[in-house]
Amino acid sequence: QVQLIESGGRLVQAGGSLRLSCEASGGTFNAYTAGWFRQAPGKEREIVAALGWSTDMTFYGDSVKGRFTISRDNAGNTVSLQMDSLKPEDTAVYYCAARRRGGAFSRADLYDYWGQGTQVTVSS
Repeated sequence: QVQLIESGGRLVQAGGSLRLSCEASGGTFNAYTAGWFRQAPGKEREIVAALGWSTDMTFYGDSVKGRFTISRDNAGNTVSLQMDSLKPEDTAVYYCAARRRGGAFSRADLYDYWGQGTQVTVSS
């Protein structure tokens, strides 16, 4: 059973940067595809970024392309999300997720393991 713990969420001003981390226990991201999703109040959960475990292929949601970067440490214990040029519309709870099976990165229903979420608030 993989457990995921996110950290790094906080209040930040627009234009600033933030780095979220997701630590895995019971497994490593070298064997799981990792995804970052977010959910704002009143909105559906959406894909932010994903990193494939076998190909290192990355995927980014349209709204974050060019501003966010997903990465994994060499040991595969931690996946990070570097967020630059933050905007107020990036405000949401950010969730880390992991899966072994294939399929579209953006499909939340294909992820088997989820963290508890970390709040990111971007002030204007």
